[in-house]
Amino acid sequence: MLRNKMLAVLLLFVAVSASIHAADLQKNPLAKKNGTPIDNIAAVVNDDVITRHELDERLGIVVRQLQQQGTPLPAAETLEKQILERMIIDMLQVQFAKETGVRVDETQLDKTLLRIAQDNGFSTLAEFRAKVEQEGVDFKKFREEIRTEVIAARLREREVDSKLVISDSEIDNYLATQAKLPGKGDDYQLAHILVLVPEQASADKIQASRQRAEQALAQLRSGADFAQVAAGFSDAKDALQGGNLGWRSLDRIPAIFQEVLQTLRPGETSPVLRSPNGFHIVRLIEKRSKGAPVMITQTHARHILIKTSELVPENEARRRLLEIKQRIDTGADFAAQAKLHSEDGSAAQGGDLGWISPGDTVPEFEKAMNALQPGQVSGAVQSGFGWHLIQVLERRSADVSEEQKRQQARMAIRSFKSDEAYQDWLRQLRDRAYIENRIEQSSTAR
Repeated sequence: MLRNKMLAVLLLFVAVSASIHAADLQKNPLAKKNGTPIDNIAAVVNDDVITRHELDERLGIVVRQLQQQGTPLPAAETLEKQILERMIIDMLQVQFAKETGVRVDETQLDKTLLRIAQDNGFSTLAEFRAKVEQEGVDFKKFREEIRTEVIAARLREREVDSKLVISDSEIDNYLATQAKLPGKGDDYQLAHILVLVPEQASADKIQASRQRAEQALAQLRSGADFAQVAAGFSDAKDALQGGNLGWRSLDRIPAIFQEVLQTLRPGETSPVLRSPNGFHIVRLIEKRSKGAPVMITQTHARHILIKTSELVPENEARRRLLEIKQRIDTGADFAAQAKLHSEDGSAAQGGDLGWISPGDTVPEFEKAMNALQPGQVSGAVQSGFGWHLIQVLERRSADVSEEQKRQQARMAIRSFKSDEAYQDWLRQLRDRAYIENRIEQSSTAR
């Protein structure tokens, strides 16, 4: 299940003012001058457009964010190109969601916003809204950005993650490879740059992507700030956070990085690396040895899921789930009801999810599950996937057992495959679309 990543959007919007006026744009070192009309079209995306004003507004937000982080600004044209490309990808996902019936209604959006508010120390949505508006942020725009992020997460789950298959042989091979690697007991803090290669790209386009990655590497080797280069060159979603991947154990690092990491010292940068998605540059920021094993509490649980969709709105899904709960409360077997009604892959096993470790599920599910005693059945629990009934079967304290190692390996493999498959899906989505990048055309014309 996908972890909630909405907090990153909050940090972007609350950290800076989203209300960019004409006077602000004149002070912006990346703003267009020469009196260009504010609503000139920057890009055509199928039947929609991105205006020059919208692009300038987003640029202003990003510039202020980078300045607050102390990150040197990339070249104006480079950053403008990166931001416009991300806006195009976001618009394509929203369009696809509308076409295929993926939507986030107002109730679900309010609950997501409330969760973000609570994560940041606010008890009510009204308090959170007041704080956001106090920072000069247009709350309606912030709200729609959150809706877009939720839609993107649901699309990724439906179109990519739900279709991933990880076999036992893949796990066996993965564990065998990890056992042979030096430094498997270490954690690594990494940053990276990804230059994507379009699907079915010609040799010229592949070479152009390679040259772009080599240009980024040349800037790094000449002493340029990594975060600045990432913001200007990287196609990864974390580019504006300096490409920082945070701390990762070796089994959560893509195989393409693992071998080169053994040759790097903290502060050093890899050469350009090739993968099916494109070209990568990775920097080892810091390395540390793992401490003693940590005992964790695992929960053996099962659930029943009713998904929401265009045909099954929130209220209908909840109503159906409560009918199932009523049958269970009056003696019906939970596993039998899961096999009949659950819309999750665990239905064939009676909804059994096996042993769950902290962090394995989305926050809403984990919080509700942790509140249950063994044998107890929850009420209706809502997550981004729909509505759940949860039953806790038993709990245990466990060290990192062989079972846990295999689960960690499965999650690591899923993470690699998901990231690659998601980038492939986005490329296909873009390749099928009609896109007219007028900023790029104007630059070429000059």
